[in-house]
Amino acid sequence: MHEVLTAIGLMSGTSLDGVDVALLRTDGAGRVERGPASGLSYDPAFRRRLQGALDTAKTIARRTERPGDLAEIETELTLRHARAVREFLEKNHMVPGDVDVLGFHGQTVLHRPDRALTVQLGDGDLLARETGINVVWDMRANDMVQGGQGAPLIPVYHAALARNLPEDFAAPVVFVNIGGISNLTFIGTGGAIVAFDSGPGNTLIDQWVEAHAGIPYDQGGMIASEGRVLAGLAERYLESPFFTASARRSLDRNDFIPPAGGEAGLEDGARTLAHVTAAAILKSAGHLPEPPATYVICGGGRLNRVVMQDLADMAAAQGARVVSAEAAGLDGDSMEAEAWAYLAVRSRAGLPLSFPGTTGVREAVTGGMFAEAPSGT
Repeated sequence: MHEVLTAIGLMSGTSLDGVDVALLRTDGAGRVERGPASGLSYDPAFRRRLQGALDTAKTIARRTERPGDLAEIETELTLRHARAVREFLEKNHMVPGDVDVLGFHGQTVLHRPDRALTVQLGDGDLLARETGINVVWDMRANDMVQGGQGAPLIPVYHAALARNLPEDFAAPVVFVNIGGISNLTFIGTGGAIVAFDSGPGNTLIDQWVEAHAGIPYDQGGMIASEGRVLAGLAERYLESPFFTASARRSLDRNDFIPPAGGEAGLEDGARTLAHVTAAAILKSAGHLPEPPATYVICGGGRLNRVVMQDLADMAAAQGARVVSAEAAGLDGDSMEAEAWAYLAVRSRAGLPLSFPGTTGVREAVTGGMFAEAPSGT
């Protein structure tokens, strides 16, 4: 039996839109009690700074390097996370002493598994000082040192959730997170876990509508609903060697780039990229050991009605069912933040965060750095 801790998870994803905050009471194993969740949005100016950081980070050769203004951005990002924690505690009538640990993801600005290099901006020591709460952070690095891809790390949390799904959710179950990049976690009929990045999620659609309409994302798929799928453009993405390679690998936001401006109108581009988002998931699912019976869709992409309808139609043709996280009694917005809370508790208990079937690591390994809050805070 492992100790049950109260943990807060903090996630700032590839969509660069803000910090998700979620609370769990968990032993890092089979016991999961989900608590409240909230978020703190980034203002447009800081979001632009983070977008610039993605370009600056391309020159990084060692994980500790912070060229240009990355060190300054890292500090500002950490302070925003601290503010998100303070606001969350106040809103939920809590104090720092009520929380045992923060699971701090940080902001990924570079992920190059072929070079065993991953960089998440975020200073765990500063966050511990600012919040007065112990912090587990930098949870991807040890996996890569041990030969893994550094992602995805959430599957072990998905497996814990799968044990408690309603009885009518047929196995095998696949959890799909449609964030900037989409990833999936397969929990087989015998409990085996397989996970990998499945393709571009929201990132192409977001970049497309931002460039052509000046808005950060296609809310509800409204723009896409006015367009049509351009078959040639869609096939160009879906014929990528990523989908046919025998070995699964993790993706960086820059591995797939949006179409050139003249290749499509606003609506047709958004519609085509929504189709690509859905088709990429089903195409990647072809690498799983068993055909899925149920897909549980999490992340911001589940709010795009066009993506969800395409997914449902394609899955139904294969005899599978698609449901949103909410239909499964879960929270599709806070799940990644919840996972980071869960992983922080596992890290403190010395339990594995990643496995050969999830990241390709040589053997199951734990990970994360620990920052202890100063006494008296």
